[in-house]
Amino acid sequence: MKNRKILLSENEIPEHWYNIVADMPNKPLPPLHPGTREPIGPEALAPLFPMELIKQEVSAEKYVEIPDQVRDIYKMWRSTPLFRAYNLEKALDTPAKIYYKYEGVSPSGSHKPNTAVAQAYYNKQEGVKRITTETGAGQWGSALSFACNHFDIECEVYMVKISYHHKPYRKLMMNTWGAQVYASPTDLTEAGRKVLADDPDSPGSLGIAISEAVERAATDEHTKYSLGSVLNHVLLHQTVVGQEAVKQMEMAGDMPDIVIAPFGGGSNFAGLTFPFLRLNLEEGKNIRCIASEPASCPKLTRGVFRYDFGDTVGMTPLLPMYTLGHNFVPAPIHAGGLRYHGAGVIVSQLLKDKLIEARAHDNLEVFEAGVTFAKAEGIIPAPEANHGIATAIQEALKCKEEGVSRTILFNMCGHGHFDMKAYEDYFAGKLTKHELSTADIEASLAELDTPVPE
Repeated sequence: MKNRKILLSENEIPEHWYNIVADMPNKPLPPLHPGTREPIGPEALAPLFPMELIKQEVSAEKYVEIPDQVRDIYKMWRSTPLFRAYNLEKALDTPAKIYYKYEGVSPSGSHKPNTAVAQAYYNKQEGVKRITTETGAGQWGSALSFACNHFDIECEVYMVKISYHHKPYRKLMMNTWGAQVYASPTDLTEAGRKVLADDPDSPGSLGIAISEAVERAATDEHTKYSLGSVLNHVLLHQTVVGQEAVKQMEMAGDMPDIVIAPFGGGSNFAGLTFPFLRLNLEEGKNIRCIASEPASCPKLTRGVFRYDFGDTVGMTPLLPMYTLGHNFVPAPIHAGGLRYHGAGVIVSQLLKDKLIEARAHDNLEVFEAGVTFAKAEGIIPAPEANHGIATAIQEALKCKEEGVSRTILFNMCGHGHFDMKAYEDYFAGKLTKHELSTADIEASLAELDTPVPE
């Protein structure tokens, strides 16, 4: 088989991050102050983030140079391989050509270090001593722990309680790299204590964990906060993935008709798709970009576009996003990294403008897809990655039904070596579909008292 794996040399790793805001026909709406509901400026973010990251958050500059020190650390695992999934194509008996970008070769096993290293670097440059963060499945927490260890910064992680218990080895990865990890909600913060008072058995959510991490950072002058998805600068850093993929597809003598990635808050999806969307916006190509989300947390497919808080308690600025409501607590599915109530501002605007698509999959469907992929390609995917695989398989089977050949690329964003409890539950028949009723969604959205974007 020719060109099964395509790699770039170290010298071909991108030298700049790509900022899609520069090319968007409609720019994202501004964030609002949580109290006044008026637009905020960069200074409002200063208690939480170093200034260079704030500049990137509000930037419309098309390319942002990657610091040499960040790029040198990237070289520990980048470039990541692009594979032609010949065996999966054969298993599906499809005329489609299927490729996947494999980010599981990073030290923490996912795409998350692409922004973790950058964020730790800018915090170190500003003299920050400690970084707090949240994590769902533990992929982001382990990535930031790895990055903070490189720059000798303390790391404090609030891990969603259900994932803390489901994925103990991800916690141990964080501990190995020197991080303190707490099962959220905790009694260490006002936010956590408030949640526990209302529900002592709360399984936690990313929104709750964000509230705890933000509170810790906002009340300590030596501490900053770091987010693993959603925000513009986080999506920016992940575009090394898609930029590499564009070059690798060109090396393969091919270009995708469809690009797919799992969706939690946006970093996974943005990282792969934004450089391909640039080809649509700048060169007039027509590459479909599909975000794959869980049916139990369907903010893109069943949520509403409006201003909402990024956290549960309401400490963050109000962001214009597709949301299920900041009080929404998703079902305790194993894809912890996708259990977030809202979507990043940039992705939300792109969806509103119909420049991207979204699709939801139930819990059983995604594990069936993951097992099919593992049997064909030999890599056991993370539960989050299974969502993108499910969409790719759908599109490949559609090609078979229609008798046409399309080229499909998806982000195999991480391996599932620390997620075997999820597969154990799947094989034991313990997983359910976790589909939300319309009444459930309407009840959550009814609690919103945040502004509707004009």
